[in-house]
Amino acid sequence: MPNGKKAGERCVQLLPNLRCAIFGKPERPAFCASLRPTQEMCGADTSGAMAYLEALELATRP
Repeated sequence: MPNGKKAGERCVQLLPNLRCAIFGKPERPAFCASLRPTQEMCGADTSGAMAYLEALELATRP
């Protein structure tokens, strides 16, 4: 995403199964490659992870 990703906007590389289309590829942005998920971020399941991401999006919304 050349102009960055706004809060609440889906990444253009996010596949329907919620996986990254460019994971492990050289064109993957450095930010994404440097992200190290934690248990807090991932939660116990997908809904926990999504709740965490939604909270981050709200906290960083301009």
